[in-house]
Amino acid sequence: MVKVKTVNPNNDYTLFVELSDGRTGIFDVKPYLSKGVLKQLQDINYFKQVRPFFCGIIWPDEQDLSADTIA
Repeated sequence: MVKVKTVNPNNDYTLFVELSDGRTGIFDVKPYLSKGVLKQLQDINYFKQVRPFFCGIIWPDEQDLSADTIA
């Protein structure tokens, strides 16, 4: 099972992600910003509070994306 080791938010609503299998890349969150509970991520200060969580990433109010989505 692939896990997110590190996640670093960028000012353009992308994330630099490092996975447990050694892959790294940029994930563009912009297409998700207008969807349901993820709308809160439009606040860049909130967006930057992302962190790895189990097999994905999570924000303080529990919005999350799985490693499968961002891989």
